[in-house]
Amino acid sequence: MARNELDDTDRGILYMLQQNARDTTTSDIGDEVGVSAGTVRNRIDRLEERGILKGYVPDIDYEKAGFELHILFTCTAEMQPSDEFVEDILDRHGVVTVRKLLAGDQNLHVEAVGTSTDDVSEIAHELEECGLEIVRSEVLEEEFIQPFNHFGAEMAGGE
Repeated sequence: MARNELDDTDRGILYMLQQNARDTTTSDIGDEVGVSAGTVRNRIDRLEERGILKGYVPDIDYEKAGFELHILFTCTAEMQPSDEFVEDILDRHGVVTVRKLLAGDQNLHVEAVGTSTDDVSEIAHELEECGLEIVRSEVLEEEFIQPFNHFGAEMAGGE
């Protein structure tokens, strides 16, 4: 098996983690995938070491947390942004996600949250001070996310 190739067990583990990483134990995953809890733990460690499994991020309802405005800024950076530049953007108040795009003039999406229009205006001003041109800004009403459906649903009884 190639270094970054996933087998059925890896895919099943990833599928189960995508469903609910917080409340799913290695024993639960092992039962579904057909391996021991120890094998699941070893596989998860290996997936993390290989950079395939990069983290465990909570799904936050920003509005319920007091941040009524959820904004998506479409931006243009003069040059393809470096990782350091993106880290600087992520350090800005209110910024929750930055997506680098491969091609086109609009090469950066910045997702931010705020409590008021003044707050969002300040975030936009900070982005512009960093050298970004804001091409468009949109208020997100709701976001729907699903796990990638090709990761081992059949291994975990998810079909």
